[in-house]
Amino acid sequence: MREALLKVFRGEKDNGEYVTYKVPIEEGMVVLDAIHYIQAMYDPNLAVRWNCKAAKCGSCSAEVNGRPSLMCKSRMDKFVDGEEITVQPIKSFPHVKDLVSDVSWNYRANEKIPAFTPAPDADWTFYQEDIDRVQEFRKCIECFLCQDVCHVIRDHDRKDFLGPRFMVRSAGLDMHPLDTVERAKFLKEEGGIGLCNITKCCTEVCPESIHITDNAIIPLKERVVDEFYDPIAKFLKSVFGNKK
Repeated sequence: MREALLKVFRGEKDNGEYVTYKVPIEEGMVVLDAIHYIQAMYDPNLAVRWNCKAAKCGSCSAEVNGRPSLMCKSRMDKFVDGEEITVQPIKSFPHVKDLVSDVSWNYRANEKIPAFTPAPDADWTFYQEDIDRVQEFRKCIECFLCQDVCHVIRDHDRKDFLGPRFMVRSAGLDMHPLDTVERAKFLKEEGGIGLCNITKCCTEVCPESIHITDNAIIPLKERVVDEFYDPIAKFLKSVFGNKK
């Protein structure tokens, strides 16, 4: 039977070391299976967060060979024989233990976003084109891989930037046909959208293949530009009103 070498980070609060384990590979196995094998055969105290094992809960986020990934979606057969597979916690948030990081900052960022607010007399009739416009954003499983890879958060520790996940949520709210809130000022001043320079690294790691940069962040940036920097758009709004 083939064996893989897994080099797993062990320790607490950034103090730790990599420990290498030999794991037999079976057909269909993913990295999370290998971690469970290590727990069962070597060390039950290995801390790892997971839930559905179906790439839908977003719990088992980690960095596999340096790339933010869902462990339950990282197949072992994609690695070549003899390749050492490094598994470490996501780096952009405080380390707790072994493969677990504290991602609670994301939930506090989420609370800042102005809520969906329909007009009191809104017509709740929906059309397919309205659904198509925002459905992609509802696929997000909040694995926070996009937050982890974002260089604004990861390299510069700018927590005044909401991050890609919450740009997606803001876009979903802002493009909802019944929403009445104007979020451009919030995104500019509290969301830090100007810090994103559209490297598309967030899009590349999204397990749901959401076009984060093209379909969420860029349209929001355009709205901010229209609202604060485009003199023609400002003139037209002064004439025709500030309709979303």
